[in-house]
Formats: sequence, C-alpha cells, structure tokens
Amino acid sequence: MNLEFTPEEALCHLFFHCCFRDGKMTEKEIDVVSEKLVTIGLNRELNFKNEMIRYQSYRSEIDDEGMYVKKLVAQIHPKNELALFSFCIELCLGDGQLQAEEEALLHTLAAALDLDEETQRICTKLMVERKVVETEKVV
Repeated sequence: MNLEFTPEEALCHLFFHCCFRDGKMTEKEIDVVSEKLVTIGLNRELNFKNEMIRYQSYRSEIDDEGMYVKKLVAQIHPKNELALFSFCIELCLGDGQLQAEEEALLHTLAAALDLDEETQRICTKLMVERKVVETEKVV
C-alpha cells in the first residue's frame, strides 16, 4: 500500500477518511467534502474522482488508524491545526451525528495534531452546536 502523498493529496484523503469512518458515504457527505476541498482551493490541483478511487483502493488495508492519521497529518504539515480539526469534525457530522467510530477517529486526529483534551472538547462542542443550528434552525 503506497501512502506517499503530497500535502494536498493527504488532506483530501484525510477528509475522505472522515466521511467514510462510519462505514458509508452519502451523496450529501460527498457534496460537503467537495465543498470543503473547493473552499481550500484543492480543486485546481487535484482530481477528486481519481483521489476517491485511490482512497477506496487501499481503505480496507488500513490496519492501524492511528499510524495512518499520523502519517497523513505529517504529510499535510498543517499550520492551522484547529481549522483542520474543525473541518474534520464537520465532515464526521455530515450525517447529523457522531458515531463512536467517528469520535475515536477525532480523538486520534487530535492526538496527531497535539491538541489537548479541553481544546478537543470545546472544538467538538462548537461544531456539534453549529450543526444543530444548521439543521434545526435554532440558535
């Protein structure tokens, strides 16, 4: 399994992994991840369809999620760790809820980003509340 990526490819694969962590990826989640990738400007550098095919080709071979996430983060070289973490929370919330597997992934990501427990908790709570506001239109 070749896991050498450019920073842009690594970010794309991390986003895909966040969406697929609960075992499925809905059309809405594909739209959300595409929107995030366009917002960040990766649509000029990457072919999302090709990257999705590449991700799916090795996804089942990921034995150690911690090492996988750590490797992606190392290849991304993030300068804005909280922004990256919040994007990933938002992607995990694409279906409206955080599953246990997604919470574990976010904890693993936070460790790779060297975010403390309190920062993780606050950022996650913020993103969950934003999702509630978006879906239920209640502030």
